[in-house]
Amino acid sequence: MTIYDIARKAGVSASTVSRVINGKPGIKASTRQRVQELLERYHYTPDVSARGLVTQASRFIGILIEDIRVEHHTESAYVLEQAMTAQGYTCITFSTGPQPERKAQYIQILEQRRVEGVFMIGSMFGTPEVGRSIAQHLPGIPVVLVNGALDLPNAYNVLVDEQAGTADCVALLAGAGRKAPAYLMDADTPANRSKVCGFRQGLARCGLRADCPVIPAESGTEPGPRSTIARGRSQTAALLARHPEVDSILCATDLLAIGCLQELQARSIAVPQQVAVVGVDNTLYGQLCFPALTTLDNRLAEVSQTAAALLLDVLQGKPAPHRQVLPAAVIVREST
Repeated sequence: MTIYDIARKAGVSASTVSRVINGKPGIKASTRQRVQELLERYHYTPDVSARGLVTQASRFIGILIEDIRVEHHTESAYVLEQAMTAQGYTCITFSTGPQPERKAQYIQILEQRRVEGVFMIGSMFGTPEVGRSIAQHLPGIPVVLVNGALDLPNAYNVLVDEQAGTADCVALLAGAGRKAPAYLMDADTPANRSKVCGFRQGLARCGLRADCPVIPAESGTEPGPRSTIARGRSQTAALLARHPEVDSILCATDLLAIGCLQELQARSIAVPQQVAVVGVDNTLYGQLCFPALTTLDNRLAEVSQTAAALLLDVLQGKPAPHRQVLPAAVIVREST
């Protein structure tokens, strides 16, 4: 059943049927009802490709993830895809890898696909290279960063206050009598640098030593979940060699914390009796490991829902804030 068949049965022009399908004004209520009844009766489905040729609208949305193997980010992509598909859009997801130059190249690929909007998941997309590529290739396309930020006129940033959340984690440890916390940093990203600031703020707030150790990110390491766990082990080993007095360890991600737990267990250090451990992300991994991991929930599913609603507002011409910040929440489990 084509639009012309519907028009013939309704006794109207094909353009009138098209206006009904697209919700355009200027059609009598009785005509609109008659056309809609026919559309429903014959289960009419618009030809999206043909509509795109007429309207110059692709109905494509790009989703960029640095590493699709990271479960936390693929969960975000799922939430985004479901929300946009429900509104008639088709999502194209790319795993860019960690190099800023490669991220910039994928933005050019999205331009070639004529996307109408873009999601970028994670603070690692907030780089000068990505910003320049957006300005060059997608200057008029709304770009929403999920827990990331770019200062561009067409960029919209939905973030979680992980800095304040990390300070809350320090307060949790201090309240339990921990006097010598340490911090393990993962990849050097804006979000992870913000967590380090939160760690130092928490130390000051709780009256703890300002020189509590921070183990920096290791450079030149392979990306991926397995290497993150391995980094957690090696960083914990380095920490304990330099600071055997440590009684609690905050980790930039749950996966890093799992590596930390493995190293502590290999050394027969009891968790949490001797050393407490806290992660960030509230992933399934942290719930399944032993002991179950206390973690900072950065509410990525909720952030993703907010990001999807924001992009839909922008695409529909509604006003939308360029920056939204949601609070994080500490989830206490067995590791503290």
